[in-house]
Amino acid sequence: KGDQKAEHGDAVTVSYVGRLDSFDDGYEFDKSNNFTFLLGAGEVIKGWDQGIDGMRVGEKRKLVVPSKLGYGKRGCKPDIPPNAVLYFEVSLKRIKSPQE
Repeated sequence: KGDQKAEHGDAVTVSYVGRLDSFDDGYEFDKSNNFTFLLGAGEVIKGWDQGIDGMRVGEKRKLVVPSKLGYGKRGCKPDIPPNAVLYFEVSLKRIKSPQE
């Protein structure tokens, strides 16, 4: 089970912090300790569907998400301006495959 990699169709649970401008001192616009979504189903921004694919439980990744894989020209008011690059520190906590 420790070798299981997250793949499209899995329900994954992550903890994360999202920032603008940088990992260290950027404005923190969002965070969660338990966020669950269906990987590859378009429930989250494309940068997450791509960046979390292949992660293992316990793994941590730093994702730099360009605007086109984030919120694009529209942004996401009030916190995310148009064309923003997003910085996420993500830790994968759980994978539930469709067969489970």
